[in-house]
Amino acid sequence: MTSQATPAQALLVVDVQRAFVRGDGALPEAARLVDRTADLIARARAAGALVVHVQNDGAAGADDEPHTAGWELHHPVEAGPTEVVIRKTHDDAFQETSLAALLTASGVRSLAVCGLMSEMCVQATARTAVALGYRVTLPHDAHATHDIPAEPGISAAVPAATVSRVAAWPLSRDADVTARAADVAFAAPSPTGS
Repeated sequence: MTSQATPAQALLVVDVQRAFVRGDGALPEAARLVDRTADLIARARAAGALVVHVQNDGAAGADDEPHTAGWELHHPVEAGPTEVVIRKTHDDAFQETSLAALLTASGVRSLAVCGLMSEMCVQATARTAVALGYRVTLPHDAHATHDIPAEPGISAAVPAATVSRVAAWPLSRDADVTARAADVAFAAPSPTGS
């Protein structure tokens, strides 16, 4: 793990929706995730960084089916020019959304990614951000997932903490993977994108 060198000009809060952080379907580390993401949002807002709440539109009958209680974002949104919601239907928050255009228009060159699920939407979004040339920070204690159940003949159960660590590992070559969300610094984006 490395320490962050460049302040993040945007924070992507990926899929922190009620179905995944409350009740029977909550992630094992939901309390920690909610605490860390709330802190990141507050500090990003205070610094004038762009805050993007990414909201997954699940399939009919899914826990995050649009306009159901589980689909609602957990953290309140302060909608305005520096805080927006982007809805998605794929793991990658850039795929078939306006996210790239928003970041470009806002002058963002560096960003932090947090949320869930570590091995799916967080990893896919962070990978695309790196591929697009953004400086990416991934705070390890601000993303989470479910345990992977045992599969006879394949493996024993894999704890969620291990899954999250493995999901971040391939990103560590190209992104700043920090141990703590508290170490992520924020700055307002520059109109020129520098």
